[in-house]
Amino acid sequence: MKLQTKIPLEKQSENLIDYRSNILLIGSCFVENMGKKLDYFKFQNTQNPWGVLFHPKAIENLVSHAINKKGYSEDDIFFHNEQWHCFDVHSKLSNVSKQDLLNDLNEGIQLTNQQIKKATHIVITLGTAWVYRSINTKEIVANCHKVPQKQFTKELLSVDEISKSIETIVRLIGSVNTKASIIFTVSPVRHIKDGFIENTQSKAHLISAIHQFINQKSSIVNRQPFYFPAYEIMMDELRDYRFYKEDMIHPNGVAVSYIWNRFYEVWISSKAEKTMKEVDAVQKGLQHKPFNPNSETHQKFLQNIEAKKNRIKAQFSHIVF
Repeated sequence: MKLQTKIPLEKQSENLIDYRSNILLIGSCFVENMGKKLDYFKFQNTQNPWGVLFHPKAIENLVSHAINKKGYSEDDIFFHNEQWHCFDVHSKLSNVSKQDLLNDLNEGIQLTNQQIKKATHIVITLGTAWVYRSINTKEIVANCHKVPQKQFTKELLSVDEISKSIETIVRLIGSVNTKASIIFTVSPVRHIKDGFIENTQSKAHLISAIHQFINQKSSIVNRQPFYFPAYEIMMDELRDYRFYKEDMIHPNGVAVSYIWNRFYEVWISSKAEKTMKEVDAVQKGLQHKPFNPNSETHQKFLQNIEAKKNRIKAQFSHIVF
């Protein structure tokens, strides 16, 4: 008896993720869920240099600025609620110090530029097609930073607008890195604040736009972009509220682990499995809380963990516990 409908997935045949890979993740808060798994297993990765970016225009803006090395100045930031902000980035970068914010913005540009150039895999997760446009500047913002809503108009990006934004992102990446695998996903996090129907419409636009672009079989990049169905896995394979956090919006730990395992099936190289098991053993050992820290048994346990760490480090110098 089958108690679940499963989305058929195929293992990628080339450029799989292993411990030599370098992964850049950009986009919605679901990026951080996958990033935590990569961190846990000690894969080389960089997550959201500008913080969470929910919609494709914000991601396009970051990639464009990074590729073109556009620096930020005082004209690009503003003061509100006792902090300095920038409409291009998430509020986690906001700062009481104007100079510190500018430094973080420009360091983020430099970091993103470097990571795009050396990445073997770039994972882009789109969260919503709803955007806010500043009435004053006519520009779409990445984050409103609690500025009164009357200063913005709310718009739903069309499928064509999103597809063109995706094409721009891919073309920019391809101008400096033709070897990276670009993987698009749609975040399973529901943006209920936009409304239930509006959230569904938004996700539909994102999914349609990604497939519209991928199906063009564009010649603008060396590798054809990929789609990983994180949203569909959450909606179809995990269609139960027990897989959500208490807010009934965000996937809980079980759901994140499940989607990670499905991603693992498709994108993680089999040669990485042995190291992943060794890393997992060390991580669990480090989390272990002994009844008697001074006992001989525990000291031997610590020595064993240290030996495992050294063996892993000898193979992969970038791994630090």
